Amino acid sequence: MAKQDYYATLGVARDAAAEDLKKAYRKLAMQFHPDRNPGDKKAEARFKDVNEAYDILKDDQKRAAYDRYGHAAFEQGGGPGGFSSGFDFSAGGGLGDIFDQMFGEFMGGRRGGGRTRAGNDIRQAVEIELTEAFTGTKTNLRVPTRVACDACSGSGSEDKARAAETCATCQGAGKVRAQQGFFLIERTCPTCGGQGRVIRNPCKVCHGAGTVQRERTLQVAIPPGVEDGTRIRLAGEGEAGGQGAPPGDLYVHVSIRPHHIFQRDGANILMRMPLRMTQAALGGDIEVPAIDGTKAKVKIPPGSQTGDQFRLRGKGFSVLRSTARGDMYIQLAVETPQNLTRRQRELLEEFEAEAQGNGKGSPESEGFFSKVKEFFEGGRE
Repeated sequence: MAKQDYYATLGVARDAAAEDLKKAYRKLAMQFHPDRNPGDKKAEARFKDVNEAYDILKDDQKRAAYDRYGHAAFEQGGGPGGFSSGFDFSAGGGLGDIFDQMFGEFMGGRRGGGRTRAGNDIRQAVEIELTEAFTGTKTNLRVPTRVACDACSGSGSEDKARAAETCATCQGAGKVRAQQGFFLIERTCPTCGGQGRVIRNPCKVCHGAGTVQRERTLQVAIPPGVEDGTRIRLAGEGEAGGQGAPPGDLYVHVSIRPHHIFQRDGANILMRMPLRMTQAALGGDIEVPAIDGTKAKVKIPPGSQTGDQFRLRGKGFSVLRSTARGDMYIQLAVETPQNLTRRQRELLEEFEAEAQGNGKGSPESEGFFSKVKEFFEGGRE
């Protein structure tokens, strides 16, 4: 079955910026991650497709090749269309050299080297609390992966002293060539599968692969100040490479749960604080919590209004790779009382009667209704 277009897989336009690609990838990776869809084969397949598409499109060179040749750029035989300008036709360079320039990067390197198949990278998602992002934390991840086979020490061979031999078909190049008319066609060696080496006595446990499937538990240290969407790379913690090749990397994508009190804005903390009408009118000292677990005292001036903001220096979020901290901003929201008792209503009615007689308690309200009165009396400017 034909592969879906990588841009369609991620749901983005072909001219999408790198940041748009990243946002689309993160959203889909979280949606179809196997941990969130246990036993769902369709979600697992979709997760793999999303990762494959992003792996190609996030790399500028690979994306350019895909835009020009489509999926054929990463399959045997290269992309459609012939050899275009930009390749070296100087003396001594034949069609094979041109082929190397054109497809060397995408086909595993130039001739003569074979392909060392490093282990695949692994991507895992982890969700933490906002307070954990502030202090930093350590979390254990259960990672399904491939590890080096213990039986053969990752060599893939029963005979550890003579693990592999140079492939006789390709002489270690990993590729074979055939002349077809004017064209020289290069394909992966069918004998060694592009490795350049063959194992005569494969390991009975891993069947020559050098790796076996296993679940590992890894402890990941998340630093203080980490932001939502941060990607942490653990070099060498991905899948083991076959037959002694180097392992891949583990990429941990961090997401942060919303907090019920605090909101983060970079290195600053925002907090909306409701106040009773009487508290705002009379003023006073109020204790508020800080993200570090301590308490801070805020002095509320008499007559405070909704939207008034207070700044607590150094009480904000930790800054990544620094001992510095941002600030905390508290915004007031004056709350009108509801479900009044009879006595409360009587007191408020007395207060209102006296306020109307005084005319100085609510200057903004008085000014507004004075202008309204002028408007209706004919001064409509």
